[in-house]
Amino acid sequence: MIRQPIIAVMGHVDHGKTTLLDKVRNSAVAAKEAGGITQHIGASEVGIEQIRKICGKILSASNLNITIPGLLFIDTPGHEAFTSLRVRGGSIADIAMLVVDVTKGFEPQTLEAIEILKGYKTPFVVVANKIDLITGWRVNKTNSFMESLAMQSDSIKSEIDARIYEIVGKLSEHGMNCELFSRVKDFNKEVAIIPISAKTGEGIAELLMVVTGLAQRFLEARLKIEISGRAKGTILEKREIKGLGTTIDIILYDGTLHSNDTIAFATPKGVGTAKIRAMLKPKGNAPGDSASGYGYVNEVSAAAGIKISGNGLEDAIAGSPIIDTSSEDYESEIKSNIGEVFSTDSKGAILKADSVGSIDAISKLFKGAGLFISKKDIGNVTKRDVIDAFTMSASDPAGTAIVAFNVKLDKEAQEAADMCRVSIISGDIIYKLLDEYKAFVDQKQKISTQALEDRITYPGSLNVLIGSCFRASHPAIFGVEVTQGRIKPGYRLMNSKGEVVGRIKGIQNEKTPIESAKRGDRVAIAVNDATFGRQINENDVLYSYVTKDDARLLNGECTYLINEDERKLLGVITNIIKSASSL
Repeated sequence: MIRQPIIAVMGHVDHGKTTLLDKVRNSAVAAKEAGGITQHIGASEVGIEQIRKICGKILSASNLNITIPGLLFIDTPGHEAFTSLRVRGGSIADIAMLVVDVTKGFEPQTLEAIEILKGYKTPFVVVANKIDLITGWRVNKTNSFMESLAMQSDSIKSEIDARIYEIVGKLSEHGMNCELFSRVKDFNKEVAIIPISAKTGEGIAELLMVVTGLAQRFLEARLKIEISGRAKGTILEKREIKGLGTTIDIILYDGTLHSNDTIAFATPKGVGTAKIRAMLKPKGNAPGDSASGYGYVNEVSAAAGIKISGNGLEDAIAGSPIIDTSSEDYESEIKSNIGEVFSTDSKGAILKADSVGSIDAISKLFKGAGLFISKKDIGNVTKRDVIDAFTMSASDPAGTAIVAFNVKLDKEAQEAADMCRVSIISGDIIYKLLDEYKAFVDQKQKISTQALEDRITYPGSLNVLIGSCFRASHPAIFGVEVTQGRIKPGYRLMNSKGEVVGRIKGIQNEKTPIESAKRGDRVAIAVNDATFGRQINENDVLYSYVTKDDARLLNGECTYLINEDERKLLGVITNIIKSASSL
């Protein structure tokens, strides 16, 4: 049997995702065909006969032998709902609709959605929404974009082309080929762009036609299921319902579930099971938080959205896979599915999130950005998380922070974070969290790099000037000329034999203290632990004493800090120290 493809809708805030879903549902209801729109838990099913009615001759002209029973749209649009549809190696969403406001173009969440879709390898189409807001567009009473476009002025047709090619150019920057749906030559290699107005309905016919055609032509094998096969799904949400207790909303994508079946799912401590007490579907569009808003069913087959009540669901977590326990390997199957999500790095952020799907999506985006995660968990930020971050900061000060997505901070956690000076980056928009954490790491690295640069002793050489001794000792003060490199207070000085003769206490130029002196500068220096006339004399050549560790840094990761002349001087200094140590 072929099931309905599962369709997810994604895009930036206010680009029209919810309006699009509403228009699809309303168009299906208006079609008034047998088997009208079927309301599921968390999803809406549009039957193939309604799709035929909405698309009209557009679909019939495609000459496709349509065998899919319809399309199942996930009701909640956006990244969070999509990531809850995860399954090992990808998503149970078969196709995604990426909604882009043509008057605004690509915005941060649009780009984030593309990265998430790429990470899950989910095919998608671009829905170029709000064509009715283009100045001069004349709204026509048709579901067809092509029919409406034919009735527009030449200037509007040109403007539509320009907006389409802005999208083409933006997607090409992300390594994707795309084109207006009517110009696509190979749907395997090009992403289709469908201009629509979710408000007026123009373009809905082409959108449903393209998605139906893609599902039928390229996903038929994926959509084949065994009705009597093992039930598999994913948890969208866990809720308390009056009269039912703890319930889970699931999307079933394979097999059939029955009342009294036992299902397995992930919990914070491992794998849990529950016997299904009841399976429910909504009686209306808004069933609410009471049992009276739902109708009972004895069995349900994929693809479907269903609410389940039963004992033992309290610890179930959103985004977890669910499977029936008819096979003995159910526990290992759940663990292997979840295990890949919670794999961590040896350094990086501590991630707390509201669901398995959120952790999976954020992990993929972090990896793509070259960022690391040292710990992952579901639930509020706790004092234990703060202590872990504080401990981790000793070995990774630049990358350690707590990143909290869509969860709260326990009171003790906030107090501990304030005391330990642990940074907590929290929010409910993934791309903002990612940007904030990137900025945090960049700032920490700059501070760390600056501290390292300040700590290193750079190569420098100087000549002691004749007749320039102002004090012989405690400290010795005398004039020098820096002949190569640079010197700073705190540097140890050595002679040409590799003997340390003292440490620079301060540098003055015209009686004004300065922080450093460079090649060509004539300055007075104060040197501790030295007596002029004994360890230091007129015409002596002195060098900064560069340790092995500093030499290694300057020849390695910090090589950018010195020029070629200083590099040669570093070689001289290193050789002097080596010769002295071998004596």
